[in-house]
Amino acid sequence: MPEVLADFSARLRSALTGAPDTPLVLLGNIEVEEQWAEGEVGLPRIAVRGNAAVVNRMDELALLLAGAGDYVVLKSAPEDDYLRYLESLGLALPNVLAVTGQDPMRTVTQDALLDQPLIDALGRLVDSGARIWPHGVSLLEERLAARSGLPLAGADSATCKSVNSKIYSRTIADDLGLCQPRGLCCRSMTEFAAACEEVSGWLAAGRTVVLKDAFGVSGRGILVVRDEASLRRVERMMVRRATRTGREDLALVVEEWVDKRADLNYQFTVARDGVVRFDFVKEALTESGVHQGHRMPARLTAAQTDTLEKAAQLLGRRLAADGYFGVVGVDALLGVDDEVFPVLEINARNNMSTYQERLQPFFLDDGAVLATRYPLRLTQRLAFSELRTAMDGLLLEPGRRTGVLVNNFATVNAAAPALEAADGTTMFEGRLYAVVVGSTEAEVTALDRAMRARMTALGSER
Repeated sequence: MPEVLADFSARLRSALTGAPDTPLVLLGNIEVEEQWAEGEVGLPRIAVRGNAAVVNRMDELALLLAGAGDYVVLKSAPEDDYLRYLESLGLALPNVLAVTGQDPMRTVTQDALLDQPLIDALGRLVDSGARIWPHGVSLLEERLAARSGLPLAGADSATCKSVNSKIYSRTIADDLGLCQPRGLCCRSMTEFAAACEEVSGWLAAGRTVVLKDAFGVSGRGILVVRDEASLRRVERMMVRRATRTGREDLALVVEEWVDKRADLNYQFTVARDGVVRFDFVKEALTESGVHQGHRMPARLTAAQTDTLEKAAQLLGRRLAADGYFGVVGVDALLGVDDEVFPVLEINARNNMSTYQERLQPFFLDDGAVLATRYPLRLTQRLAFSELRTAMDGLLLEPGRRTGVLVNNFATVNAAAPALEAADGTTMFEGRLYAVVVGSTEAEVTALDRAMRARMTALGSER
């Protein structure tokens, strides 16, 4: 194990559990915000969650965050060919505990709670001192911990929900004097009405406004408004809903849209004793508010990075005072005038960038890295061996320092129908997560472009 990796692993375990050698049971309950948002009133829901089957199989990302002595609970076991590929790169893999009878529309935690043999297997790890480390802690993860007897490696669900609210982010950023976009917190319809009156002036002046659910995630629960007529339409819809339901409470923020040069994501860790450690900063790639990946290293000056590191210390100490410990990811941005806005929202949970951290010591020296995803349109399930053939010359192989590393294969076939049509006409959307490693940004760009072309061709050939 590289020295820097051993240091990262030991430091993380110490922060989460108080000891550097505690075995962990990882749980990739991605988009835990869905649980935190239950019962909260935000923007009117216009669309349903359509890609849940794919999102739920992002649980496989945890496979490459866990260490050799750890365990990871997955909705189903990874393909043997995929595991052999990862091992060929020198990646020590954890023990896999796969649930029985997974439902594509359930999270890995929901599946696990229905699998008594798996719960019993977790219970047998109690004597080892293992702890469950979820992507984020909700009531469901607390229930799994209680039933298995394994404690959580993180704060309780009430604390996690509280500090993940975008209202919390705005409030403590104001308290700490950190630069953030102009905005307002709306905890009631009365506050929202007042906010609409104020931001109507911003819109009249040609400014753009964004409305965000306090627990929204991945482009859902966010609405960009560019004129007062649109704002008033939303307000009327929300007034009608409040009248119909009798609920005046709200969990929403209204902010001015800031023109940006780059989205940023930085991570720090709050230890159980309150010590704050800055981990990294990356450029975040987004499209319509939906996370697409990261670029490393971030193209920032030393002064801009210093601004983020100082913000992390302030935020971390406040989070610790409010009872939180664990991993924290903060969305920030670099304005067109190069001004740093160090707090857009706080994600007091694992983040997509967290799952790349264990890989970096292996593949990132002085080169460049792009963590991204590739869409696929398929008519039948794709085996990893077939993908490997399609990626010939691009796949990161043993002995190579450049190429494309697949860090989640489960999402490729997650949306495949249980029974496919005999003529192969059933179309479904897949998603391949990968890390593109190059010696220069230009090389990474070329590899990414070639990979996208290959994946498009792969879909058309099937």
